[in-house]
Amino acid sequence: MALESAPPGVDITRPSPARVYDYALGGSANYQVDRQAAEEVWRVAPETRQLARDSRGFLTRVVRFLAEEVGIDQFLDIGAGLPTADNVHQVARRTNPRARVVYVDNDPTVRIHAERLLDGDPNAVFLPGDVRRPEVIIERTRSLLDLDRPVALLLVAVLHFVAEDPCGMVDRLIAALPPGSHLVIAHTTSADMGPAFRERLDQTYAGAPAPLITRTPEEIESTFRGRIPLPPGLVDVARWRTAHPRTPGPLRVLGGVARL
Repeated sequence: MALESAPPGVDITRPSPARVYDYALGGSANYQVDRQAAEEVWRVAPETRQLARDSRGFLTRVVRFLAEEVGIDQFLDIGAGLPTADNVHQVARRTNPRARVVYVDNDPTVRIHAERLLDGDPNAVFLPGDVRRPEVIIERTRSLLDLDRPVALLLVAVLHFVAEDPCGMVDRLIAALPPGSHLVIAHTTSADMGPAFRERLDQTYAGAPAPLITRTPEEIESTFRGRIPLPPGLVDVARWRTAHPRTPGPLRVLGGVARL
């Protein structure tokens, strides 16, 4: 059952991207305003509900790959959202029970949900923070992760809510990470999006507190800052290392993983 009252500091007069995402995944950390916003988007682009699930599946497979095949045991998940199940620490610990995860989000609802979900877990910590302030995130993370050892930086479904200079933000984040770290990005793309569809989508998100910003594949690739994503490259998230790839519609999310 969805939450019916808001704790102090939580604004339920405007939809939140994290809470809309949670609703799309069948979670309970959302409010009527979020459900209404989601339903409006789905009327214009019904595939966005499946895209949320595809993005979550991509994140799960990425974390499993990095933990099992690469040996990463530290994860920095920015714009985490923290839905109900299969969060990064849960997936990583199936491989390494001692994996450490720092979750970052600027949504007060996520913080409250994190306190319940993590329940004092010393190796899975939530930090309030905004991807648009990379230095603050890194400074707060130094005492929680060993930045002399490889870290997986997860930017899944967050940069498409950033209007200005996403590449600069990525630069400032990865500057603090050592060699052997990995950068993970998933981002909506305007490729294959017709003008009429784009106009309807823009109108739907016009009043949102964080409008969805679609970018070309080339623009998304540029956020990797010259690093070539590992095989299979920058591809639809529903096709990244899965035995059951899905054919995307006009609204697509591209994802990839690159070694720093």
